Amino acid sequence: MDTLTHAPVLARFGYAVSDQTRARVLLALADAPGYPSDLAHSLGVSRQSMSNHLTCLRGCGLVVAVPDGRRTRYELADARLGYAIRDFISVVLAIGDTACCAADETGMA
Repeated sequence: MDTLTHAPVLARFGYAVSDQTRARVLLALADAPGYPSDLAHSLGVSRQSMSNHLTCLRGCGLVVAVPDGRRTRYELADARLGYAIRDFISVVLAIGDTACCAADETGMA
């Protein structure tokens, strides 16, 4: 397993949260580990969509799959990610030139 630091970590995190559903999954997992079907239900997406998002988040190295009997539980790969996510969402952005970041009605790019 490779370990990444600094810019590559930030780039992977940025890619992961560039999708609103993946961002919501990370927020949910920052609160507590979860099962794909429960996450899909609570976020209002299909199980297939949730599976695809969890696969992406695993590929980015942000979440891990933990076998739990016949099910698989997902959790943040590092507990410090939960603190970082909470800190990050408390940041207030000064929006100036919107040409560089096209945001939809939810404020997500």
